[in-house]
Amino acid sequence: MHANDDYLAFSTIFEELTGIQLNAYKRSQMERRLRSLSVKHKMPDMIAFGQALKERPNLLRECKEKMTINVTSFFRNADRWEMFVQLLQSHYDQHNQPLRVWSSACSSGEEAYTVAMLCKTNNLRLENQRMFASDLDESIVTKAKRGVYSFQTSPAFDQQLQSQYVCKKSDGFHVTDDLKKMVSFSIIDLIHDEYPQQMDVIICRNVCIYFTEETKHVIFKKLSSALRQGGLLFVGSTEQIFHPHTYGLTAVAPFFYKKSV
Repeated sequence: MHANDDYLAFSTIFEELTGIQLNAYKRSQMERRLRSLSVKHKMPDMIAFGQALKERPNLLRECKEKMTINVTSFFRNADRWEMFVQLLQSHYDQHNQPLRVWSSACSSGEEAYTVAMLCKTNNLRLENQRMFASDLDESIVTKAKRGVYSFQTSPAFDQQLQSQYVCKKSDGFHVTDDLKKMVSFSIIDLIHDEYPQQMDVIICRNVCIYFTEETKHVIFKKLSSALRQGGLLFVGSTEQIFHPHTYGLTAVAPFFYKKSV
């Protein structure tokens, strides 16, 4: 039992308002993140903070953005994407069919647009010419759909790709309409919602590190079930899956797992 029971009371209020269960996340990280936000807004305690969320929609939105960790960039960990293309090309050669690809925690969309660019430039066909992308946070998915990124977070990748897929305008960098058409965004809670099925590739990077071990076990089982036989799971740089055979997976390269059962 934690001494700071006001956090537990806050968690109950937050779940009532959003459906999100904070106990699925590592408490130390999430509590520190949310308490800092309550201090910023001069709340006397977490219970008062929870009550304020009921009355202030903008504060609730800010709170959701704070607890969903939206750290991403185009071509984040570039060497991983080189391996990603190699594995997809091998998979495509074996199956010779359009690929079903899902970016399962897409944040503000840079990851999904990275995948779309790679598929386009490497002649990897997507089923119905689109891939799936999702996140828990409705506001961040709205931003991803817009595909507009500030100059402060300018896309630092190959200039030729930038000239093809990104337009510089007065309010920032805009992903081209052709690229946006290649991504179908939606809101999916990885813990509770159903997943798209029969996927050739699922990308789930830098999100499971924030979950408890029990929650990670549930998510890895669901991710594996969502893959086709031989499908690939791409995880984050600090998210090695121990005992992947438990989930019917086999490691095929660092941070990549293949559905083997």
